[in-house]
Amino acid sequence: MGAEIAPASPTDLNDVLALLAGTSLPTDGVAEYFRHFVAARVEDRVVGSVGMEPYGPSALLRSLVVAPDLRNQGIGQALAKELIARLRQQGTRQVFLLTETTLTFFERLGFRRIPRSEADPAVQQSVEFRSAFCESAACMQLDL
Repeated sequence: MGAEIAPASPTDLNDVLALLAGTSLPTDGVAEYFRHFVAARVEDRVVGSVGMEPYGPSALLRSLVVAPDLRNQGIGQALAKELIARLRQQGTRQVFLLTETTLTFFERLGFRRIPRSEADPAVQQSVEFRSAFCESAACMQLDL
């Protein structure tokens, strides 16, 4: 059974926050940028999501999550590819992210690891970059 990927609706917010909290991912700033999220659904269940925060020509990809019982089925990859396609259409030139556990996953999508200091200064002001929760996370960049 495949997942349907579509823009997240405001009614999906609580489901996405629960998925993030259930996998120990940060939820700060999600509500503020939720209009920039896409969600994966299987039947009526939100099973994954990913979002972005726009910063001029750059964006921060954040909060990629898939329900634990549906991982390794391509849902995360489909979510990331959909969001990246939307960013390209909007004229975004570079995408940054922070991760502690998914370096290889994002490398397969074309991201490369960079020093945090090389990220767009506007992106460095995001809640995620300033959060103590993400201090040890690797920074990655994708040029579009």
